[in-house]
Amino acid sequence: MVYSWYTPWWGASIAVLPGDDHMLMRPWGIEVIGQVRANANPDLWAMPGIFVPFMWAYFTVCLLALAASLFIKRRLSLGRFKLPLATLLILLVGLSYVVAVVLAYVIGDWRAGMADSNFIGESTIRHAMTGNKVKMTGYLKDGYYYALAAGGVLVVLGLIRGLFVRQPKA
Repeated sequence: MVYSWYTPWWGASIAVLPGDDHMLMRPWGIEVIGQVRANANPDLWAMPGIFVPFMWAYFTVCLLALAASLFIKRRLSLGRFKLPLATLLILLVGLSYVVAVVLAYVIGDWRAGMADSNFIGESTIRHAMTGNKVKMTGYLKDGYYYALAAGGVLVVLGLIRGLFVRQPKA
């Protein structure tokens, strides 16, 4: 989960600029190179100011919940079922991470649509000030798939935790 957090989830290359990855989406926002920052409308790619601290707080809570799941022995009663609190924490972190990854794609696609471009694939964007057409290619990066896999693995670990964690005898 930590590795996927720091690995970019999405990238975009702009044809007229040298190099690759002129825009990178990470869980806490989008990073752009100086030429894009200077020439593009920030409303099209910037996130609200509260977003960055919120995402870092979410990441911290997830890591603390996973760390706490190593030491918590309490069980919750849900009707006839007694579920270990550690299992519930792992499941909640895994499910929330999968939801965060899917929401990142949905929000990215929605924001790209607002800019009349494609989130994935090639787009031709008209520069607002000059009227020039600029070709951009957007693509999912490895970090997106790592994050999706990390969330899925945490869900599976939460479900099978009882098979490899010894239960204390009452």
